[in-house]
Amino acid sequence: MTRTNQWLTWPIVLAAALLSAQVLAAPVQSWTTPQGTRVYFIETHALPIVDVQISFLAGAAFDPPALTGVASMTASLLDQGAGERNEKEVAETLADIGAQMSSGAGMDSASVSLRTLSDPERRATAVALMVDALTRPHFDGAVFKRDQARSVAGLKEALTKPQVLSQRAYMAAIYPDHPYGRLTTPESLAQMNRSDVERFWRQHYSAARASVALVGDLTRAEAEALAIRLTEALPADQADVPRTLPKPAPTVAKTVRVDHPASQAHLLVGMPSVARDDAEQIALQVGNYTLGGGGFVSLLTKSVREDRGYAYSVYSYFDPKLVEGPFTIGLETKRSQADDALKVVNTVLGDFLQRGPTAAQLKAAQDNIAGGFALRIDSNSKLAANLGVMAFYGLPTDWLEKYPERVRALTPEAIREAFQKHVKPEQLVTVRTAAD
Repeated sequence: MTRTNQWLTWPIVLAAALLSAQVLAAPVQSWTTPQGTRVYFIETHALPIVDVQISFLAGAAFDPPALTGVASMTASLLDQGAGERNEKEVAETLADIGAQMSSGAGMDSASVSLRTLSDPERRATAVALMVDALTRPHFDGAVFKRDQARSVAGLKEALTKPQVLSQRAYMAAIYPDHPYGRLTTPESLAQMNRSDVERFWRQHYSAARASVALVGDLTRAEAEALAIRLTEALPADQADVPRTLPKPAPTVAKTVRVDHPASQAHLLVGMPSVARDDAEQIALQVGNYTLGGGGFVSLLTKSVREDRGYAYSVYSYFDPKLVEGPFTIGLETKRSQADDALKVVNTVLGDFLQRGPTAAQLKAAQDNIAGGFALRIDSNSKLAANLGVMAFYGLPTDWLEKYPERVRALTPEAIREAFQKHVKPEQLVTVRTAAD
């Protein structure tokens, strides 16, 4: 391990508890740059490190219908040659200064993240690399072709796996005619060309579509200058490119069957449920710990696995997004037991919707979620990731600070009411992947 890498790793381990305590006491500062970018910033000098994340309304949901996969391809190419450096030179410069940079796209957003030492010289070099990746990416033709071929081959391989087929069929079923339900295919990847990637970048990587999260060894003045530096040379905003997504249409309960010769039946049950800015999402997340998110202490695990042995693992989760993201229950079981397992799942869910958690169950969930919250922010990088979500979705600046308090304030009645509002048995779609 190099001396530089030691400086990036060992202080985080030694100071994790101190950092999380300091961060909880440090306010989230927020402002908007002259370019129209929302910035969230936490100043903490516990470690000589700066973490930066810039996110754009440029996730897979913003793919053109005929070019599914272009958002992911664009994001993956940003740091593979930019400015005056080719792909190899970018990687070598990052290694020389002990910095780390990565990029990628999810459903709603595409992000570029940077971790660097706060030493002014190294930080300046690292930030210059990030600015080049954002504003002067090469999208080199040879690199594009190489990554395109890898993506096509990787997707073809993935499409042989029952869990992948099940998830794709599930998203298409609960989001018909909606961007969340569009599927990247080998054909859509293969027909893409370099100009499609560059066009997507110019349309979606503007300052007005961006948010910035900054955490670490910076003053407010330095943070303001850094945010402007990151965004002032981005492509001009194109007003005709959508910045919002349509609300998904209500689903109707049905079963979708996917044929696959797997030894196990792969089952997914769910519906569009809750958006990230919904005030009840915390109640849903806390309640879900009892239902199916708490591992061996969850009701689904007890009924499906422990009492009946139908599955090794059964789970549930909420995935809030710009618009209503999915509520999902998933499990794998023997094909011969699939019908019985589904009956148990539906019974457990129905009982939970009717009664909610008991006081004891809620207390256990609160102790786990609120009590373990510090572990979610015990490093600059974890904190930056959480702050990046807050900035992108425009969550209140006290969201981190107040989160444990809001968890503790919940009642069984509040959780039951939130579940009844956001989970409707008559709208649950079941996807069953197994041999006919």
